[in-house]
Amino acid sequence: MTKLKLIQKIKDVYQKGENMMEFLRSTSDGKNDIESIMISYDFQAGSYIEIAAKNEDYINRYTNAIIAELKNLAPFKSIMEVGVGEATLMSPLMKKLDPNNDLTKLGFDISWSRVRYGLQHAAAHQQQLNLFVGNLFEIPLPDNSVDVLYTSHSLEPNGGAEKAALAELYRVASKYIVLLEPDYEGGNAEVKHRIEKHGYVKHLAQHATELGYNVITNRPFEVFINPLNPTRLTIIKKDTAATAPMHYCCPVTKTPLEQINNNWYSKESGLLYPNIDGVPCLIEQQALLATHYQVFNK
Repeated sequence: MTKLKLIQKIKDVYQKGENMMEFLRSTSDGKNDIESIMISYDFQAGSYIEIAAKNEDYINRYTNAIIAELKNLAPFKSIMEVGVGEATLMSPLMKKLDPNNDLTKLGFDISWSRVRYGLQHAAAHQQQLNLFVGNLFEIPLPDNSVDVLYTSHSLEPNGGAEKAALAELYRVASKYIVLLEPDYEGGNAEVKHRIEKHGYVKHLAQHATELGYNVITNRPFEVFINPLNPTRLTIIKKDTAATAPMHYCCPVTKTPLEQINNNWYSKESGLLYPNIDGVPCLIEQQALLATHYQVFNK
């Protein structure tokens, strides 16, 4: 977390309304690394709820279009939003998709502040969501443990790491991966330039095919809010015999985590992950080595 040493400067950039990601890219190799993404999103936490409140008609049309796609993939028993943010999409989407709360519904984000806002937002919409802090490239869940994974412009800033992101999603998914991400292929010259400038993901279907995955849908998505950042729908089908039991696991060692005194502990690795204000913090940078934790917490 070397960029945290610049936290006061980053705060100044944010308060001046300047582009934080552009500043953070300038401090490293020019790419949107995971630490920069975490810092940028954490500072912006709360603002997405305000934006959603001003765009209810768009969210209604967007969720309806997504549900039309998800219903084609039924039946499934579990679903997870990757990059859930403040649950401004997941809460209304699940309210329509699962009004009886029959599904296991999960979501994670790299930013603790955004997830905490997400818990609050979900509660306000009477939604039972299991939200946690997680890293897209080290998801703290077992292989084949969630039927459907979906994204909504959350892979977006990880340009250059498309295959690594897809491989981790594919590991966790048991049936489908639904990607709603920037449409580089269908964009005009201005759209392409903007995607390249900001380091966004590109050619997800092509990358998935090269990895040997079964891409069953790849087309422009009909609903988007920013004409300079249109959305492309890519759906990957995974043939798994059965969905594995879902439980949190250590993102470093993939060993099971046990909840002890409201924290999450791996007996095998001795790594301890905190639960802060109801949010499990399951990323490597937040782990403590506590090989004797059980001695004091039986």
